[in-house]
Amino acid sequence: MAFRILFVCLGNICRSPLAEIALREETTRRGLDVQIDSAGTGDWHIGDPPDPRSIAVAARHGSDASLLRARQVQPDDFERFDWIIAMDRQNFADLQSLAPAQAKAELRLALDVIDQRKGEGVADPYHGDDAAFERTWAEVTAIAMAMADEIAAQTKG
Repeated sequence: MAFRILFVCLGNICRSPLAEIALREETTRRGLDVQIDSAGTGDWHIGDPPDPRSIAVAARHGSDASLLRARQVQPDDFERFDWIIAMDRQNFADLQSLAPAQAKAELRLALDVIDQRKGEGVADPYHGDDAAFERTWAEVTAIAMAMADEIAAQTKG
């Protein structure tokens, strides 16, 4: 059975789709059976593709984010996913308030998988320049590698 992970940011057009792409590519490269999705806590961008700068930074690193579409977190996500990964502390707090009482999913903060970054949030590049999107790509790539290590360790038979 596949491990299921949902990345969540505010609008689902910058950080969470980049994290989705980065982890999908890393788990595919390693042959890990993982289902990965992303969503936003807000509803402003439902159905929209990622921010053009997100698509561009992914493309510069050989990845295609253009087919992704934003969606909002739904109550059943807390049952369908094993981990729901908040991109920052505000997203984490929002997810805690949205979670049903008997939620199955474990809520986690994205950078908690990197020892030196525990408790920190992935910076939102939305109001930044191309360099801000590059920093976000570097962060989500590091997160993807650390998560893939953890998944591989948990799924060893």
